[in-house]
Amino acid sequence: MKWVKRVFKLLAAVLLLLVILLASLITTQDDTPLVDTSFYKQWKEIAADPAIRPVITADSLKAGWADVNITPGKPGPMAGYGKRRGKPFVGVHDSVFVRTLVLESSMTRAAIVSADLLIIPPTVTARLRQLLTPSDIPYEHIYLGATHTHNSVGGWGTGISGLFFSGSYDPEVEEYLAQAIVRSLRKAQRHVESATLTYREAYDTANINNRLIGDEGTVDPEIRAFELQAKSGRKLTLVTFGAHSTVLNSGTMLLSRDWPGILLDSLHNGKQESGMYLAGAVGSMAPRSQGDTDLEAMADQGNGVYQALKGVVADTAVTRPGLAALTLPLPLGDPNPRLTTRWALRSWAFNRLFGEYPNEIKALRLGNILMIGLPCDFSGELMAPLDSYAKARGLNLIVTSFNGGYIGYVTADRWYDLDQYETVTMNWFGPYKGAYFQEAIKDLIDLFK
Repeated sequence: MKWVKRVFKLLAAVLLLLVILLASLITTQDDTPLVDTSFYKQWKEIAADPAIRPVITADSLKAGWADVNITPGKPGPMAGYGKRRGKPFVGVHDSVFVRTLVLESSMTRAAIVSADLLIIPPTVTARLRQLLTPSDIPYEHIYLGATHTHNSVGGWGTGISGLFFSGSYDPEVEEYLAQAIVRSLRKAQRHVESATLTYREAYDTANINNRLIGDEGTVDPEIRAFELQAKSGRKLTLVTFGAHSTVLNSGTMLLSRDWPGILLDSLHNGKQESGMYLAGAVGSMAPRSQGDTDLEAMADQGNGVYQALKGVVADTAVTRPGLAALTLPLPLGDPNPRLTTRWALRSWAFNRLFGEYPNEIKALRLGNILMIGLPCDFSGELMAPLDSYAKARGLNLIVTSFNGGYIGYVTADRWYDLDQYETVTMNWFGPYKGAYFQEAIKDLIDLFK
């Protein structure tokens, strides 16, 4: 019977090792109340620092814009849906670009960059910072965003998340994209001229729905946009909206801008009129389109948003627009990514698998418009009270996602316990982040009012 005892001892040893391994990898959710967390206190200190208060002067405005084609010359990994595992695209439906708007006042230079990418990858952001020279617009004044197409260039992600969502990491892709952003910045700067500014708002309930909770939830139906009319006659319309760029399904292996490309093509009119698009508060928000194929549905969605944009409900000309921009660190504490509604992966394991990058929040005030860029899929359900808060202080608020970092989804706290993709799989930093991000945005509204 000695062999039986040996087997039991071996099984006991294996079981003990498994318990130790699980204990080292898995923990419970950290439910510390928001106001008691160290990251909340750190943010409040940052926001209260008088040294960061922007100087906003109302004077003349200059603007210039340009684009750079980033369509690869040969097939490579396509970023977007995890089920693709980064497989290469097989063709190009429509080209993808980096688009840049440069803004100048007598005291400030700033830029808004939008790329036809899933996100602005943190790896690319880090390389961009290295490439900028003293004569370029400083990184802290560069506002980054993406169209969030799920059918664009991959190969930029590190760790396991990169393998699933963007394919195997390729440093040449990182360099290629960062260099394209720099080229677009410098190209746009060569076209700077006097310009006038008009803020526009429209509503579109027909082309957006709540994919997280359906009719029990809310949507963010506002199309937020502004138009720049240059002295030479050139015109640029910058548009943001909350519907995800996910009309093309995971089986369509064609490079494409998805429905925002249709919208921008509609805005384009020869050399004089062009468009620029940034994904807004897309968390929990899905497109609502119709068509016998996903390509037909893509056209339906893009044309639908374009038609809705033409039905402007607010049109405000800004006679002497001020300009200010800043980038601030955004404390979040350690990642606490959920495995279930109760259990979470330990921070060290998450960082090892997904990589560690700094988290930032970006803000840019242009006249009576305040743009705030976040490192996440920010939920459209969180927008209504923020809109009201900003308008009560004389500002038109535009919130965009994918500002060069990425921390997963930020959803309304009331849905935190839902066992859903956005609230579990893509919730990487624990509870109360909806309230935290809303408060951080309000602090910036107060700072820039």
